[in-house]
Amino acid sequence: DLCSSLAGIMLLEVLLVLGTLLLYFLFSKKKEETLPFKDGWWGEGQKPVTKEDTSIRPFKVQTTEEELSDLFRRLDQARFTEPLENSCFHYGTNSVHLRKVVSYWKNQFNWKKQVEVLNKYPQFKTKIQGIDIHFVHVKPLHLPEGQAAKPLLMVHGWPGSFYEFYKIIPLLTDPASHGLGDEHIFEVICPSIPGYGFSEAPHKKDFNSVSAASVFYELMLRLGFNEFYTQGGDCGWLICTNLAQIAPNHVKGLHLNMALVSKLGVTHLLSILLGQYFPGLFGFQDEDVRRMFPFLKKGLYKILSEFGYAHIQATKPDTVGCGLNDSPVGLAAYILEKFSSWTDMEFQNLEDGGLERKFSLDDLLTNIMIYWVSGCMVSSMRFYKENLGKGIGTQKHEKLTVQVPTGIASFPNEILHTPQAWAKTKYTNIVSFHFMPRGGHFAAFEEPELLAKDILQFVGKVEKEQLWKKK
Repeated sequence: DLCSSLAGIMLLEVLLVLGTLLLYFLFSKKKEETLPFKDGWWGEGQKPVTKEDTSIRPFKVQTTEEELSDLFRRLDQARFTEPLENSCFHYGTNSVHLRKVVSYWKNQFNWKKQVEVLNKYPQFKTKIQGIDIHFVHVKPLHLPEGQAAKPLLMVHGWPGSFYEFYKIIPLLTDPASHGLGDEHIFEVICPSIPGYGFSEAPHKKDFNSVSAASVFYELMLRLGFNEFYTQGGDCGWLICTNLAQIAPNHVKGLHLNMALVSKLGVTHLLSILLGQYFPGLFGFQDEDVRRMFPFLKKGLYKILSEFGYAHIQATKPDTVGCGLNDSPVGLAAYILEKFSSWTDMEFQNLEDGGLERKFSLDDLLTNIMIYWVSGCMVSSMRFYKENLGKGIGTQKHEKLTVQVPTGIASFPNEILHTPQAWAKTKYTNIVSFHFMPRGGHFAAFEEPELLAKDILQFVGKVEKEQLWKKK
């Protein structure tokens, strides 16, 4: 009869709708697991109709006498403001100590010698998506018979540079000579993020971490690497994470020395409130509790007191950037403050900011000089606006997980601590998570051996169990 026919048709329609929804969720989830490759054009003006020049050209750092005499003139004419008594580094870089740094810069620092240091590793440039990309590419000198070098992409952050990796490169390309065995030997590729160091700055808006990851993915393919490892901290953490989301079948493993989670759920919030009292309930270890609590002091207050720079750079980078690009002393004050507090927050209690406890002045000034001679400070600061300007948690990559085998080296003096229990909501395949015995934010620069050992053991696990094939 008509009623039963109608009921049958309705039931069929309901089943069709349910089936369609089920298929949508099944297949859309599969699609959602990768991040779209961002094929941009970041060069000046309109994208040319001709094919891009994909050649790889050797590059060397060079400085003219004019550049150096201009720098010394500016250092000579610096105006200093007296610091408050007993203020140490609590108000930022202490100008009593800054005068000493500037004096060393003028009278003892030998930039020409440091240029030789920078040029000791082979460097190159190549045009990708309209801009020149600078990178260091170091191959191992000796390989045991039958063994191939593993390509490793290492990405720096702000206010660092490719130079941060100069001490860790020999430990990875020649581990045996440094007592680290010869089971895994790497060829290391360290690019400068576009807008940093000797990579050309994007000429268009919206160049964010996904854009940088897409450019570096193209770089690795151009160098002939179909499968490779990636490593990063600071902005490098985000770029390498995005790269693992874009090309999960090409990234064999992702190693991070910082792993922030921007998407916090109810469990995260409850763990902030109750984790100190019921750590086991939230998967916290004793070390997590030590590093995170009391949360007001070690989390919220730290964000409020230390992240003012990020708010400026995420909103109006060009305004402050103008001053820093014009004054080498201002540039040094801005960068050195980060190398003090991000290495160890306790260094704020010292008049010299503890800067030379972990780094030499030559190393610190070499990094500053990379910013000065390339004039990249403004473009490096803009990267914050491109990544944070649309709000935290709003972008597609923030909503997607990472399936690639992941290793995390958690350093005790990192600005903010991410417990493994939080990290695994984003990185679903953590195969190695270690609390490091010492060290802060600039891990490769400060503790190259600790970081190298952690990378080696992580890659060892991935290779032994062929984990990338089980993704």
